[in-house]
Amino acid sequence: MHQGKLVFSQLMAHLPLSTFRRCVAAHRGEHKVKDFSCLDQFLAMAFAQLTWRESLRDIEVNLRAQATRPWQIYADLAQHLIGIARPLYAHEPLGIELDATVYAFDATTIDLCLSVYPWAPFRSTKAAVKLLTLLDLRGAIPTFIHITDGKTHEVNVLDDLLIEPGAFYLMDRGYLDFSRLFVIHEAQAFFVTRAKSNTKFKRRYSHPVDRANTTVLCDQTGVLTVFYSSKDYPATLRRVVVRDEAGKRVTFLTNNFSLGPELIAALYRQRWQVELFFKWIKQHLRIKAFLGTSENAVKTQIWIAVCTYVLIAIVKKRLHLPHSLYEILQILSLTMFETTPINQLLTPPTRDSDSDFEHQQLALL
Repeated sequence: MHQGKLVFSQLMAHLPLSTFRRCVAAHRGEHKVKDFSCLDQFLAMAFAQLTWRESLRDIEVNLRAQATRPWQIYADLAQHLIGIARPLYAHEPLGIELDATVYAFDATTIDLCLSVYPWAPFRSTKAAVKLLTLLDLRGAIPTFIHITDGKTHEVNVLDDLLIEPGAFYLMDRGYLDFSRLFVIHEAQAFFVTRAKSNTKFKRRYSHPVDRANTTVLCDQTGVLTVFYSSKDYPATLRRVVVRDEAGKRVTFLTNNFSLGPELIAALYRQRWQVELFFKWIKQHLRIKAFLGTSENAVKTQIWIAVCTYVLIAIVKKRLHLPHSLYEILQILSLTMFETTPINQLLTPPTRDSDSDFEHQQLALL
């Protein structure tokens, strides 16, 4: 029997402690702290996330520091972990034939109680926070995260993005702001988004498409005709219309004129990965049941959840684990206090020599 470190200790061994200490020092996280360090808080919160602790009693010791530790410590740590993870996934397959960086941008709303969280107004009787994420689709690594109250419109956060030339940005029609899309175009990057039903578009040229063998209905080059839209986006646009699995027409707008129309549609379908990221992190990293009511407590818990997510992604790549992040988290949540090495814990069992015989016997039954 292996008598080494616990699984939780093995996982935390991949945490860059020197960077963590620099983040703590930069935000004075240890100011007037005597007995519960920022590292203690991170470990307690990470353990709570990984083992699905939900009640205040489960991690009561952690709550003593919620009001005093700035959430920026864990935001800075998350950015450093993201910097480690992205090169590890730089050659991860996209699912489509495209040699470029592809990002998906979206937001999710986490509902709160207005009487308990008055600092996060959303509606007259509800509170909420919005988690806005720019996801690198190679490895599903979040590269930009912004947390706002529920009233802040997501499209405003596009102003804070650092646009990468040559990259593709996938957004749904909720972010159809032509002035901001033109900023992406001017930065020599590409966007793919869905058009709204009332988007006015004047066709200048139609490209030939294969309607018989593909789902593409039309591929056009043109300009916007509404005064303010054409002023915000004075360049030409490309409109691609396809038919989805249900037979519904779906219209895409992009500033890329070199990719085939089928690839434009396939590229936009990759946007679902950001939806899976939100679903995964909300269901399996316990950020919907907050362990504190202050703004600092909520943001601390979200950022530690992101740190934990990225840390698991780093461990998966460094140990060459074949499992998905979901499977790894499911296994780790039940084995935190075991002493089996992580790579052995997650290695599929080998089939014994009698497995073929057993299979034949089951088939006879």
